[in-house]
Amino acid sequence: MIGSAQPVVLTGQVAPLGPGGVPSGIDKHPVPGPWRISRAGIAGDAQGDLRHHGGPEKALHQYPFEHYATWAAEIGDHPLLAKPGAFGENLSASGWTEGNICIGDIVRFGTSLLQVSQGRQPCFKLGLRFGHRGMARALQHSGRTGWYWRVLEEGTAEMGNALLLIERPQPDWPLSRLNRLLYKDTGNRDALAAMARLPELAQGWRMLAERRLASGTVEDWSKRLNG
Repeated sequence: MIGSAQPVVLTGQVAPLGPGGVPSGIDKHPVPGPWRISRAGIAGDAQGDLRHHGGPEKALHQYPFEHYATWAAEIGDHPLLAKPGAFGENLSASGWTEGNICIGDIVRFGTSLLQVSQGRQPCFKLGLRFGHRGMARALQHSGRTGWYWRVLEEGTAEMGNALLLIERPQPDWPLSRLNRLLYKDTGNRDALAAMARLPELAQGWRMLAERRLASGTVEDWSKRLNG
């Protein structure tokens, strides 16, 4: 069982990204508390594309800080990897990874209550941010995607508050298992059927499993990954 984790909290505003000036809120920076957390996310945070980012099932994004060293070993000492926020995350912490966080995990953060809703599906904007066209595909293939929280109870957190795990309804579904099913073991029908029945999983991802079962094909990722 994982212990508590004290996160860095980050927010950002919409700004032009890349040569084409695509609107994006991926540029996040640490902000001092207290932080007001609503079902829409952290007060003061914004997204450039509300169709694919943000919303109640993707209110906050968390990314493990220990992945930064792994990325630096793979792609070099990119300046973005010098501090939290490189991946557009709202919460940065160590000790919690895709291997020990499960779908449906419920945590207390200050007076707010959060629940893991889904993993992250990286998009081409990550490549624009890093200046590396293949970055989104590399992130997806690595399984080092981070995850999203939905907000079950709105509240406030302050400096010094830790993320405290209080309930784990799906111990057999770490994010690493879900990522393998989505991107590598894509034709495992038994696992897809089980995924579609996870009540804590975001509806969009349950429907993805149902569509894959019905069609027998894997969805096309090229537009999301390449733009």
